Amino acid sequence: MTGTLWSRFFVISTAIRLARVGSGSELAAAALLGLGYPCVMLAALIPNLWFFAAAAAVTYLADQYLHQRGSYLINRLGKVRAGLPIRFLVRQLLLILLLARMQLAEEAIFYLTIASLLLFYALQAPHGALVQLVRLRRRMPVVTRNIDLSMLSIPGAPPRRLLNRSGEKMLHLDIFAMVGVLIAIQTGENVAGYLGLGVTLVLAVAYVAALLPHLRANRRVPPVDVVLEGIDSWLGDYRPTTVLYFSGSRESAYQVNMWLDTMKQVEGKPLIVLRERHIVSQLGPTSVPVICVPSATHLMNLDLSTVRVALYAANVGKNIHMLRIPTMKHVFIGHGDSDKVASINPFSKVYDEVWSAGRAGRDRYALADVGVRDEDVAEVGRPQLAPIEPWSGAPKHSVPTVLYAPTWEGWDDNPGNTSILLAGENIVRRLLEAEQPVRVVYKPHPFTGTRSPQAKAVHARITAMVETAAAERLTDARWAKERASLEPEQTAARAELTRIASRLGELAGNGGGRGNGNGGSRKDEAELSRDALADPVREAELAKLKGAWNAAYWRSFGWWEHRVVTGAEPHLYDCFNEADGMVSDISSVVSDFIASGKPYAVTDSAELGVDEFKQQNTAVRAAVILSNSAVQLDELLGAVTGGASADPLSDARLELKAYLLGPDEPASIVQFNDAVRTLAAKSEARNQGVVQRVGVETAFAAADPSDSAPESSGLDSTVAG
Repeated sequence: MTGTLWSRFFVISTAIRLARVGSGSELAAAALLGLGYPCVMLAALIPNLWFFAAAAAVTYLADQYLHQRGSYLINRLGKVRAGLPIRFLVRQLLLILLLARMQLAEEAIFYLTIASLLLFYALQAPHGALVQLVRLRRRMPVVTRNIDLSMLSIPGAPPRRLLNRSGEKMLHLDIFAMVGVLIAIQTGENVAGYLGLGVTLVLAVAYVAALLPHLRANRRVPPVDVVLEGIDSWLGDYRPTTVLYFSGSRESAYQVNMWLDTMKQVEGKPLIVLRERHIVSQLGPTSVPVICVPSATHLMNLDLSTVRVALYAANVGKNIHMLRIPTMKHVFIGHGDSDKVASINPFSKVYDEVWSAGRAGRDRYALADVGVRDEDVAEVGRPQLAPIEPWSGAPKHSVPTVLYAPTWEGWDDNPGNTSILLAGENIVRRLLEAEQPVRVVYKPHPFTGTRSPQAKAVHARITAMVETAAAERLTDARWAKERASLEPEQTAARAELTRIASRLGELAGNGGGRGNGNGGSRKDEAELSRDALADPVREAELAKLKGAWNAAYWRSFGWWEHRVVTGAEPHLYDCFNEADGMVSDISSVVSDFIASGKPYAVTDSAELGVDEFKQQNTAVRAAVILSNSAVQLDELLGAVTGGASADPLSDARLELKAYLLGPDEPASIVQFNDAVRTLAAKSEARNQGVVQRVGVETAFAAADPSDSAPESSGLDSTVAG
């Protein structure tokens, strides 16, 4: 019986993932939506009024539920020409078919229904155009956070109810017509139908009319030139000295988020410059001023003359728009320290300096010989690793936790990119079936499955394995006593998570929130730029809430229960602190985990062999090396649970930590600020030298503008002197 239940659970979980819905209820709603329309058609053909009404109601409710949940399925339906307008149109056509089949084709209600629905659809065009026009006229050329834009007098946004899910709301006004006509069919009294059709049309016209006032000039954001002038005015007052520049996809937001705390601690006047609007909503909480400039033209016309150091977290094409500015020094800081090919990208030559955590980064570039000179590499530590707790030498609980944190499949099909494809299932299976029980926490890379369908499928199977094993442990008699004793604490933790989420929602509504962006806020882009100012009190509360949320999350389930962790929270470093050991791939995850001093294993997915694998990858020299069969996992589990005698690599991990991440003293943030200060001085010296040279040229040109040869000769002698 138990096996049958778990089989059903597995089938349902698989169906949920394949349908790309978030829960069983979404899957049920999707199934009802898919079955509802054939039933509506059948009811119209029979004809059967009550069957038609019931089936139509199911389609309305299922559609509404999926929209409220923001289901991925809704987006997919639009891609296959079964979007929301088509679904409503089909239902209305079937209503007309029902009228015809009910012998009402010669009645006034039949013709009036057709005419009214055609007019209703005619109103969709001006409604959609007005919505888009209002949104466009509220679109800021530059989006900001923590910057005072009071000089721009940005007006308030239209009521959220007018623009949020506007197409869905407009189409749903046909419910009055649908109900009215069905009542008319049932009672034989056409008045109800006329009334329903009239209400639908009146409300549709009113919706269109309600949008018109928001096109007035006093409801729009200021013109582009006025906004840019205001931003330049603020830049002139603030005088930023160090910029963190970032461009990337929505999924890559973690690459800039990891530097937010560091930027807050950078000396001088830090500034964050983003290039994509979607990154703003994904940005973590920060009090550092943020400017998002989507247009290259606008960026290149901003006054950044006071900036002396520009930091780049990713190698992307849009970096050129900032790299062209000669008055600042440009530094590649990356988004992690690893032995991946990305860490020796020849593009790094374009920067004035490349900063690495420790000596390993310097040696990596020297061995790769890609044109990055040794004198242009600076070792600055990894300030982000401060939250990682050092290992106590023993598991936190009687059931140790092993984190499986594989990287993604990469841009090519190199088998060494990730362990997921060839080893992932073997790793997870051996951990789940370990003789001495362990808890598995599976946290995949955010990009997993974005390029490779095979990686996506394996990720789904691994998720199913962990979730099935987690469900089995819920009833495992071995932890019945602990489960009973911890139940009150877990209930309290879940209640605390709900309370914290509610408070975070309130902060988001005030322009704050976990992202300090517009995720969850009722304000639009322009209002958030106007109102999202630095608030030390709110920032402190957000930091406190984040810590409380993380603690409550781990308390909300048993320390023996397996877990799949996706999304931004809990953070990878929080998973590090909860784990007693880790299995991963060649990526910055390994280098960061080494900061904890805990045992770890890395998979040789390309099957290079232990010696060659260690030769090519510095970060694995103190790791248990796994083959794709993962038979060596017992070595890792022995190190995690057996103490110093079973952990022969402990000293090697300490040595490797210093080599990869730099010394513990001085603190990484001190090293980082020293590097910023030194490079800023070089930038200032360069700029002063240019001013002096230009001054000399100008002086000679003024003395004898007609004789170019003496001018050149004089400049040479002056510079030489």
